[in-house]
Parts: sequence; C-alpha cells; structure tokens
Amino acid sequence: MVRADGGGAGAQELRADCTRCAGVCCVAPAFAASADFALDKPAGQPCPNLRADSRCGIHTQLRQRGFPGCTVFDCFGAGQHLTQGTFAGHDWRSDAATARRMFDTFAVLRPLHELLWYLTEAVRLTPPGPLRDDLTDALDETGRLTDGTPEELLALDVDAHRDTVNRLLSRAGDQARAGRAGADRRGAVLIGVDLRRVALTGANLRGACLIGADLRGVRLGAADLTGADLRGADLRGADLGECLFTHQSQLDAARGDHRTVLPPGLRRPAHWSLTVTPARPPRARRRSR
Repeated sequence: MVRADGGGAGAQELRADCTRCAGVCCVAPAFAASADFALDKPAGQPCPNLRADSRCGIHTQLRQRGFPGCTVFDCFGAGQHLTQGTFAGHDWRSDAATARRMFDTFAVLRPLHELLWYLTEAVRLTPPGPLRDDLTDALDETGRLTDGTPEELLALDVDAHRDTVNRLLSRAGDQARAGRAGADRRGAVLIGVDLRRVALTGANLRGACLIGADLRGVRLGAADLTGADLRGADLRGADLGECLFTHQSQLDAARGDHRTVLPPGLRRPAHWSLTVTPARPPRARRRSR
C-alpha cells in the first residue's frame, strides 16, 4: 500500500525499478519510427535492443541512437509490481499465454500506478478537510485495485476509475492555486508557440500540448502541469519551482539549462546543457589612417 505522506517503501514503489522487472515496457507497447523512436515495433514484440537479462543494450546511448522516447517513459513502478507481485516472479518469456496476460494487465496497472503518484502528490498539497479525506480514500482504493489478480485487473474499467480520480485531482489543483490562479489553458494545443510574453503564473495547463514551445525565462509559479506534454519544450531560464504535479519524465522530455528552477525533489536531466554562452567580446576598433 502507498502511504499518503509520500514516504516509506510505498513511495519508492511509484518509481520504476528495472532491476526487478522483466523488460515489460520494452515489449508490451507498440511504437512507430519517429523523432522518439528509431524504428517500428509492433505491440508484444521485444525491442531489438532488449537483452536476455531484461536490460537495454544501448541504455547509455538511447538519445544518440534515436530512442529519446525510451528515456522519458516512466511506468511509475508498475513494471516491478506486475513482475514480482501480480505474476509472482514469472517471466513473459515462459510461454505465449503468460506473455499476453502480462502485457494486457500492464496496460491496466500502469495507469493505476500513475494515478497513485498524482494522488500521493495531491494529498501532500491539500490541507486537512473534506477534499483531503476524499483524496485519501481514492488513494487507498486505487492502491487496493493495483493489488488485484490479473483477472480482476483485466475486468476493471480503468478509464471510468481514472475519470473519477481526475475530477478529484482537478479540485485539488484548483484549491492549491487558490488566490494565485491564472489563465485556463487546459488541453490547449501550443505546439511550437512562443510563450515568453504570456502570463503563465498560476495557469491551469492540465493536459496542455507544449511540444517545442518556447518557455525561456517564463515564470510558471503555481501552474498546474498535470499531464502537460513538454517534449522538446525550451525551459532554459524558466522558473518551475512552485509548479504543481510536475513529474520527472516531463523534465526529461524537455530542454533546459543550469538556470532552470526545478520543483523540490526533481533532478536536472543529464542531457540539459550545462554551459553558459559566453558574452561576445567587443570588436577591436579599426585604427584610423
């Protein structure tokens, strides 16, 4: 069970631990050749880079080899839960029937673990009261669902459960931004848009598509970034220090630098530039003749 305060072993289970998984995310989903993946891969077929020990053979070179999409994927701990808990240590390689059941179950378990992460954050942000009680109940119920058998998980209407939880999360975000609420940009398509002169402090950016958006130097204090797509977004010099529901994978998908202010507990991605562009030296004056 996940602890509502975000501490202890439960919180750790909301982070991927590939050492206790069987490479499920490298097999179960399909992906198409694109800027995120260097090749086509059908669902249920192992990625050619997956080794027999369930490790990625090009893990340290994923971006250079054309697989940046792999570097930003997070199962929120669903992979090891599926492998070690739901299927009691069995490997999808054991037989085709087990593989199909594991992959189908992963498609349910992963969004449940993602909800656990958001609910844990929401409980942490919400002061004592009726809303926090509802969030805690939802956290406990979602945790109970993740402990179900494969049959129970496959019978679950995960979309209906997600809709119910998202309504609570939206209320939690609104309450956390109370007094600082800004523009409502929920679900906005802002691909490649220059947002440097747009007021986004306290904005509702839930589900917004910010792929390639220019956010250099923008102050995003108290903005709700639940599910916002930040792939390729330019965050150099941006202030995300007080943003709500910001996940590490969102930062991993974006671009930033040493000036980008991060929310507490998140790390600066290794691929972000750590260099400072030097000032151009003054031109030497041309001597008069």
